[in-house]
Amino acid sequence: MRAGVRMEDMMLRRVIEIEEEKCNGCGACANACHEGAISIVNGKAKLMRDDYCDGLGDCLPTCPMDAIHFVEREAAAYDAAAVEENKRKKAAQQAIASQPLPCGCPGTQAKTIRHEQQAVCPTAAEESAAELTSELTQWPVQIKLVPVRAPYFDGAKLLVAADCTAYAYANFHKKYIRNHITLIGCPKLDDVDYSEKLTQIIAQNDIKSITVVRMEVPCCGGIEQAVKNALAASGKMIPWQVDIISTDGRILE
Repeated sequence: MRAGVRMEDMMLRRVIEIEEEKCNGCGACANACHEGAISIVNGKAKLMRDDYCDGLGDCLPTCPMDAIHFVEREAAAYDAAAVEENKRKKAAQQAIASQPLPCGCPGTQAKTIRHEQQAVCPTAAEESAAELTSELTQWPVQIKLVPVRAPYFDGAKLLVAADCTAYAYANFHKKYIRNHITLIGCPKLDDVDYSEKLTQIIAQNDIKSITVVRMEVPCCGGIEQAVKNALAASGKMIPWQVDIISTDGRILE
């Protein structure tokens, strides 16, 4: 029972129950819960407030581990007013977070990066002697920081990558970042629904293709799910693919 809820306000009703031992922490259920009843806590999905759960179960079909089920138990009544107030607060926080900082911090300003042209087919000696060059062509790269509308999105081949992939896969720049606009995030650590931002980017720009690169660990599936949700919400038919990187640095087929 949530603190502040009186016993007389409790009632027998249907709410969700999450089996923690089955949960892989992907966050798909939290993204699907429009009421904000579910959050990821210490890598596991958790029902935060009974009175935010409407008992309709939008979260159930999104769980890849079948870890969410309905139960009937004593719970606080669904509080539509509290849910709407929570939505309003979150929307206000997101609006503030998306605004540029008053100081004009260069870390959040969108810019295009140009590198010196390299030889098209360098010899082995030239390649080994040359200092490796970054293939990154834009800034910022964090999904939370990138602007929805930027010139580099027009006609872009989009790379949406879990941030660990660049550390695990040694040839990440040449294999994935080259000729792509790069967006990175961590669905397990970032308390945000990437699908909302990605939907706006896809809907408002001429994106030609999307490559998703994620780790093999189950919790990394959240970034793949966010792209799926964004593509569906945008209403656009865009070619996309998913590459999975093993923890020992291989591309899994």
